[in-house]
Amino acid sequence: MAAEAVTQIISVSQTVEAVAEQAFYIPMTGPAARPRRSLKHDDTFIVLDSHGDIGASAGGPDGLFNHDTRYLARLELVLDDLQPLLLGSNLRDDNSALTIDLTNPDIYRQGRIVLQKDLLHIVRTIFLWHGAAYQRIGVQNHGDRRAGFELTLLFDNDFADLFEVRGERRPRRGTGTSRLLGPTDVLFEYHGLDEAERTTGLHFDPRPTRLSVNAATWQIELDPHEAKSLFVAVSCNRPIAEKPARFFRGLLAHRREMRQSTMGAASIETSNNIFNEVLCQAMADLNMLMTETPQGRYPYAGIPWYSTTFGRDGLITALQMLWVDPRIAKGVLRRLAHFQAEAVDPLNDAAPGKILHEMRGGEMAALREVPFAQYYGSVDSTALFVLLAGRYFERTGDEKTLMELWPAIEAGLAWMDGPGDPDNDGFVEYQRATEKGLANQGWKDSYDAIFHADGQLAEGNLALAEVQGYVFVAKQIAARCALKLGKPDLAKKLETEAKTLAERFEKAFWCDELGTYALALDGKKRPCKVRTSNAGQVLFSGMIREDRARLVAADLMRPHFFSGWGIRTVAVGEVRYNPMSYHDGSIWPHDNALIALGLARYGLKHSVAHVFKGLFDAATYMDLRRLPELFCGFRREKRRGPTLYPVACAPQAWASATPFTLLEAALGIEFDVARGEIRLRNPHLPAFLNEVIMRDLRLGESSVDLRVSRHGDDVALEVLRTRGQIQVSIVLAR
Repeated sequence: MAAEAVTQIISVSQTVEAVAEQAFYIPMTGPAARPRRSLKHDDTFIVLDSHGDIGASAGGPDGLFNHDTRYLARLELVLDDLQPLLLGSNLRDDNSALTIDLTNPDIYRQGRIVLQKDLLHIVRTIFLWHGAAYQRIGVQNHGDRRAGFELTLLFDNDFADLFEVRGERRPRRGTGTSRLLGPTDVLFEYHGLDEAERTTGLHFDPRPTRLSVNAATWQIELDPHEAKSLFVAVSCNRPIAEKPARFFRGLLAHRREMRQSTMGAASIETSNNIFNEVLCQAMADLNMLMTETPQGRYPYAGIPWYSTTFGRDGLITALQMLWVDPRIAKGVLRRLAHFQAEAVDPLNDAAPGKILHEMRGGEMAALREVPFAQYYGSVDSTALFVLLAGRYFERTGDEKTLMELWPAIEAGLAWMDGPGDPDNDGFVEYQRATEKGLANQGWKDSYDAIFHADGQLAEGNLALAEVQGYVFVAKQIAARCALKLGKPDLAKKLETEAKTLAERFEKAFWCDELGTYALALDGKKRPCKVRTSNAGQVLFSGMIREDRARLVAADLMRPHFFSGWGIRTVAVGEVRYNPMSYHDGSIWPHDNALIALGLARYGLKHSVAHVFKGLFDAATYMDLRRLPELFCGFRREKRRGPTLYPVACAPQAWASATPFTLLEAALGIEFDVARGEIRLRNPHLPAFLNEVIMRDLRLGESSVDLRVSRHGDDVALEVLRTRGQIQVSIVLAR
C-alpha cells in the first residue's frame, strides 16, 4: 500500500451494430478462434477460452461477470511475449474447477533459441467462489538445465453490461479508472450512469517483479525439475481492504459446498457407460447453475446469456427434476412467489398476480434502457407456477409450503381469468404493452416464431396452444389442492373451468386438414395452421382427446418433424421452416422432454424410446456429453453428428434436466404420498439401456433403491433396499 497510486482512464471497447429486435437478438460476428469453457458460482460466472485466457482470441463472450456486468474483459498469459502452446483443457467432473495444461514454444533471444519448446509445464487451475475468480499458475522446468523467462499476465476491463456484450450499443456510458493500490494489487473502478459504484480488485501472490495497471510480470528462474506457483485472485465489488481467501482454502471450501448441495437427491446409474457420463455431466451442470438466493436455491437458466432468475426456465427445470430432487421446486416457487407482480406496469409487462419472466442486475436494466430489471413478459410462467406448486405438493405432501404459497396461487389463478384473458374468450393470451417488450411471450419468443401458414406473422392478442394446456393442468391440480385445504366450492369451480377450457380448445385449435392442433390463435381468432412442436407440448397436459392425441403423436414421429436426433420446433415444409433458426426448425432438448412426457401420458412408450434414443445419440457427439440449449434441425445422416447452433447456451438448465425427464417418461414414475407408494406406469426402456439403478429415491421420510432391468419389451423390477415405510409397484395400464 506504500507505493504511489497510478491512475488511468479505462478504454471502452466498441460493440457491434445490433439488428431489429435488438434487445432480444444475439449477434454472431464470427467463429470462436478457441473453444470456450465456463464456470459459475451463485451470481458470478466466467467464460474463458481453452488456454484459460479471457479476451485473447476473437469470437467469444469472454469475461468475468457478476450480476449482469463484466468485471474482467481481459486476462491473458504470455511467456516472453509469446503465447504458450496448449496441451489440454479439462473441467473437473463436478464443474468445480477448470484445469489447463500448457507448455512453452521455442523462445528466442538475439536470434538464438534460449529455451527449447516443451521444457516448461504450465498448469492453470481456475475456480469461482463467493464473487471472486481464483487462479493458480504452476510452472515446472522439465529440462536438464536452468531456465530463465518472464511470465506476464495482461489484464483490462470495460464494465460492460451483459446486453452490451450481446451486441447492444449505448450512446453514453459511465466513467472508469484503474489504479495501483500497492506492489501486489490493482483496482478497476466504474461509476455508472445509474450512480452505482462497481469495482474489480486484482490480487497477485507472490509480488510481481513489475506491476502496472494492465500487466503483472514475474522474472522466473527455475533449476532442473524445480516448480513454482503464482496466484491471482480477481474479486467483484469487494471492499478494498478485504482480500479473497487463500487459493487452496477457497478451493477446498468450494468443493465441500458442492458435495453438500447434492446430498439428498436421488442418484442414477445405468448399464450404459456413455449415458452415465451424460447423466453425470447433466447433474454437475445443474448443480453449477443452482444459485443461493434469499428464498432458496434457484437454477439459473444458462451461461452466458441467461445466468439469472428466469421464471419459465426455473419452473420447467424444477418440474423436470421433481422426481429426482423436489427441493429444487421449493426454492423456485418461493422465489417466484416473492417477486410476483402486485401492480400494473406497462414497461415491465406486469399485472397483479403475474409471475416473473426474468430479472437483471446490470446498469442498463437499472436505467430502463432494457425492461428486464423485473420483467413479466411471459404468458406461460403464471400457469406453470400454479402447475408446479400443485405437483410439488402431490410429490412431497408438504402442506406447510402449500399454505405459504396459496395466496400466490390464488393471485395467479385470478390473473389467468382476468388480465391474462383480456377479451374474456376463455383463452390466456398475450400482447406486449410497449415496443420495448418481447414481441412473443411464450417459450418460442423470437419475433418470427408465431406465424400463419403463408408466413405472415400473427398479430394482436395471441393464444398459444401449449399455454392453454398449462392452464388446464394448473386449474385441475389447483382444484385438488383446494379440496385438500378445505375449499370445495373453489375446487368445483376450477374443475368446471378446466373441463370447459378443454372443450373450447378442441373446437378452436383442431385443424382437420393438418391432423394436428394450430400453433396459436391470432387477435382475430384465426388459427395459425402450422405444424409445430407446440402441439406436442399439449400432449404433456393431457387435455386433448385420445384419438387426436394419437394423430398428433404419429405426426411428430414422421420425418418432417423427427430429424433422427429429435423433434423439430417447426416441421419441414412449413413456409418459415429453417433448420438453422432459433425457433423455426431447430431441436430443443427440453421441448422434446416435455413432448416425451406427453407421449408417455397417452401410453405411447415406443415413441418415447424413439425420442430418448435420438437425444442420447446426439449427446454422444456433444462436447463433454452436454446437451446444449438447442441444435440445428438438419436430417440425421450416417456417420455424422448433429449440427450445432453457434450461440446456444451450454450449460442450459432445462437442457441439462432433459436426460432425467426422458428417464421419467420411459419408466412412468409416479408418487403417491397418501399411500406411501412409488409406481412405474407402463415402464419401457430404450434398446441402449438394459438396466437402470435408482438409489435414495425419496417419498416423504422414506426412501428406496430400485433396479429396473429390460427383457425385450418387458421390464423387471427389483427393490434393492428400503428405508422407512414405502411400497413400489408396476402398473400396466393407462
